[in-house]
Amino acid sequence: MKKLLFAAAAVFAFSFANAQEESTDGGFSQGDVFVSGAFTFGSEKTGDFKVNTFEVAPKVGYFVTENIAAGLMLGYASNKVDVGSADATNSGFGVGAFGRYYFTPANKFSLFAELGANYMGYSYEFDPEDFTASDADVKEFGVNLGAGINYFVSSNFSIEAGVAVLGYSSNDNGGDGAEKTNSFNFGGDWRAVTFGVNYKF
Repeated sequence: MKKLLFAAAAVFAFSFANAQEESTDGGFSQGDVFVSGAFTFGSEKTGDFKVNTFEVAPKVGYFVTENIAAGLMLGYASNKVDVGSADATNSGFGVGAFGRYYFTPANKFSLFAELGANYMGYSYEFDPEDFTASDADVKEFGVNLGAGINYFVSSNFSIEAGVAVLGYSSNDNGGDGAEKTNSFNFGGDWRAVTFGVNYKF
């Protein structure tokens, strides 16, 4: 009986140690660099109404300490609407910075909190013969606090899911005397969870 208990304890200890060793395979450590982002293209047509969209938004992070990662984001988006002979185009370029705190970065699975700030500039161009609206340049600044989870599926690739918890944005609506729109949001919207893939160098 004692031998059986000893064997069971040895197997349990080996399994626990092995699980711990596996959990660190593919985790983050100080000095690691990871990249992620978004790339989308879409087209939609209903009769003479057609919309083409394009977006690219790379994101790079660097672990400055064992638990803290800091990074930069860039983004470009374009949206073109055709309605017969009429058309409208809007495009935008943005930059941002973020900081993350990972609670168990060395493990395959880790929770993290993220604080980010971004600045976007949008340009709206309308065909003056078909639209009564005038061209406009819109600027928007935002600060967001969110939470997420990260899980390594291999030593270099991980998948993550995140949700916004707290957000503030200010939009000048084109300036030239226009009233600004200030927005504040609190509370996680689980209908708007984001998913992504990271590659670690």
